[in-house]
Amino acid sequence: MDKQRILILDKESIDRKLQRMAYELWECNSNETAITLIGIDGSGLAVAKSLGTRLQAISPLKVTVLSMKLNKRKPLSEEIKVDEDLSARTVVLVDDVANSGKTLLYALKPVLDYEPKQVMIAVLVDRKHKSFPVSPDIVGHTVATTMQEHIEVETKGDEIIAAYLQ
Repeated sequence: MDKQRILILDKESIDRKLQRMAYELWECNSNETAITLIGIDGSGLAVAKSLGTRLQAISPLKVTVLSMKLNKRKPLSEEIKVDEDLSARTVVLVDDVANSGKTLLYALKPVLDYEPKQVMIAVLVDRKHKSFPVSPDIVGHTVATTMQEHIEVETKGDEIIAAYLQ
């Protein structure tokens, strides 16, 4: 039996949520001159790039967007690293969905190795049932799910198309 896909966010809703998230990031970091967004490769990077573009349009912040490669199924199977020095920087770790919290928890380790000034987490969709103690600071949309349900964000290149519950 195929799992049913239920649309929870369409492109228009996603655009509104990303714009609000950008304003929240600006509000939380209005005392800063620069901010570094690190998108988890794939849909997380698309969310980070969109937030970066929006932040540059609404604020004077110098925005840097970086990518982090991470195997979401087996995080320790490959080295997780950041190719830029993050010391004393304000860093926002960005992903598409906070499902179990595992990906975000493993992604924090290489960021913390640099001793950044501040670290925040931003996700487009936050799922309420988590297996790991990670709570995003900036959330576009929150969904209460069962442990068996999964959220998928669909992208086309850097464009975020939709989010589905399945």
